[in-house]
Amino acid sequence: MGKTATTTKEQLTSLKKRGMIFDCGDEKAEEILLDIGYYRLGFYWFPFEIDKDHNFREDTLFSNIINLYYLDVDLRNILLKYLKRIEVNFRTKVIYYVSNKYKKDPIWYSNPQIMDTWFTRSLNKKLYTNKFKEENKQIKLHHKKYRKDTYAPTWKTFEFLTFGAIVTVFKALKDEDLKKEISMLYGLKNLKTFINFIYTIKYIRNICAHAGVLYDLNFPQGIYKIPRTKFNNNNNQSLDAGIKTISFILRNISEERNKDMNNEIDKLFREYKNNETIKFIIKNKIGYDI
Repeated sequence: MGKTATTTKEQLTSLKKRGMIFDCGDEKAEEILLDIGYYRLGFYWFPFEIDKDHNFREDTLFSNIINLYYLDVDLRNILLKYLKRIEVNFRTKVIYYVSNKYKKDPIWYSNPQIMDTWFTRSLNKKLYTNKFKEENKQIKLHHKKYRKDTYAPTWKTFEFLTFGAIVTVFKALKDEDLKKEISMLYGLKNLKTFINFIYTIKYIRNICAHAGVLYDLNFPQGIYKIPRTKFNNNNNQSLDAGIKTISFILRNISEERNKDMNNEIDKLFREYKNNETIKFIIKNKIGYDI
């Protein structure tokens, strides 16, 4: 899309010139373009482009672009539901185990003897900001009641932190043995592997939460080997590898919820088993073997 705004009719004309086939009809196509947006849909017709001029390969159907878009939407919704379960569980584990280790310090997250200095030095600038205290009702009430408190207790504060912030807190803990103890709760003895997994989950969670593009997700650094699990085509950078990472952590929280997630994902992908175009993307982009 260029620097000049275009109407849906102009967008339709441009796509037709590049070889797009509008099998749903022009009127419906314009409705969809106005609903989802030309720019956003561009992420989903990109796999069908064949040259630098953005021409499409022969027989590129608009319906398949929309199929891919809604596959992505549905997959995000499925994953987000189970990622939230992991998020709540991980937050609870960090609060419980670290707070019980340092019973005498209810605000241990601000203690430079417990946390790395890079974290405590930036605490008021990045995490426990005035905006954070003002926008979260329970934190605001705490400081209104206890005016001398610099921070609210961990179990109050952490309920209002993002998953990313909780992951950062975990990384900043100085006590490696304590971090390993928490890691073991998720079936992992190797702390580096656990940190790799939890950062992978955080990355996927952020994409899902912010309606990002999921189907062509790639992990440049790769995902560490998952115990008792094989990556399809030995690809540890694909979205499927990320899904397997989520599955491994979720299984150590709830076997039933893990089964539910995998069944929902499998059912979603199998809806496209007779669509060779989308099936190819599921297998070769996502890395999932239907």
